[in-house]
Amino acid sequence: MHSFNANGIDGYAPFASLIFDATGNLYGTTEVGGASGTGCGGYGCGTVFELSPSGGSKWTETVLYSFTGGSDGQAPEASLILDAAGNLYGTTVEGGDFSGTVFELTPRNNRQWTEVQLHVFNGEDGENPAASLIFDAAGNLYSTISGGGVNYCDGYGCGNVFELSPDGGGEWALTILHSFDKRDGEDAQAGLAFDAAGNLYSTTYAGGTHDWGKGCDVLCGGTVFQLAPGENGTWTETVLHSFNRVAPDGEFPLARLVFDTAGNLYGTTTAGGSYGGGTVFEITR
Repeated sequence: MHSFNANGIDGYAPFASLIFDATGNLYGTTEVGGASGTGCGGYGCGTVFELSPSGGSKWTETVLYSFTGGSDGQAPEASLILDAAGNLYGTTVEGGDFSGTVFELTPRNNRQWTEVQLHVFNGEDGENPAASLIFDAAGNLYSTISGGGVNYCDGYGCGNVFELSPDGGGEWALTILHSFDKRDGEDAQAGLAFDAAGNLYSTTYAGGTHDWGKGCDVLCGGTVFQLAPGENGTWTETVLHSFNRVAPDGEFPLARLVFDTAGNLYGTTTAGGSYGGGTVFEITR
């Protein structure tokens, strides 16, 4: 369908999965490349692209936006999402205030797109968002962020879960729903998933309480967690599972969780298990 050019002008190194719009066009990101010149070490700072069917088996690629590495962000690694109006939303791992951004791309006339930063992270409120966003029914955005925040894990921020809410005037307000403290997880790189009751679920790549102080005090095997909404905008975190680096249940989960019809959770770990090559797991209610 498309092979990215060796010079990287049309993008280079696509990390994330693709999404469709209602008319069959595909949208994605590349971590580097783009037409932004020699920024970001001469490789380009990343792109948002569209692939449109052009008859038969042919597809036409269009670069919708090339990041510059400045206030607009750098290195998008997560999948995009679309709203009902056709606007695209995503995250960049770097750029902005060096700690990453949440951005919106809005289509204009003549196939032009305008990029707006909905939030620029500063380290204290998080840094390096690597996960894709999700909407709730009211149009608020949610995701995890792998670093930064108020708690520290081995000299680095442990990361958090955040919400971005539109104020009706074009601005978005950031709310930290939970800050990880290592024992309940750290380095959250996977996106979130809602259940029917409005609870949020995801994983952290590291952290957890299993065998605390027995080698896991440096880098535990990760967690599966739930965030439940309460009164006055509060959220309560529950660790559903802490992965054991020694036992064969796996370690270092990176991917988003999925539900079955009974509400059980399924996911993967990148390592651990009986043979050390990772696992597929189920967490039952």
